[in-house]
Amino acid sequence: MLKGLGGLGDMAKMMKTAQEMQSKMVEMQESLETMTVTGESGAGLVKATATAKGVLTGLDIDPSIFNPDEKEVVEDLILAAIKDAQAKAKAKSEEEMAALTEGMGLPKDMKLPF
Repeated sequence: MLKGLGGLGDMAKMMKTAQEMQSKMVEMQESLETMTVTGESGAGLVKATATAKGVLTGLDIDPSIFNPDEKEVVEDLILAAIKDAQAKAKAKSEEEMAALTEGMGLPKDMKLPF
């Protein structure tokens, strides 16, 4: 037997912990699909809403910015709001992952393969 495994009891405990983590990972992935974040640009004139998985679900544009002469400005504001929402989605996902791994007694900065 390899040193450090501590016998079959420890192996069974490790397997149980791995199964619990897998179950919690599935739950977390499902919850990330329903959590939303909102990115903004132009002091709130453009707002993009996305799931915590980064899927864009909504766009709110203040009508005051619809000036035909400023088409490029509006496009830039829209892109900025989407990028902000995506950055917030990534941060929320990482926050949830850190909470999960810490709850399982794993390091906060542990990267999991997905």
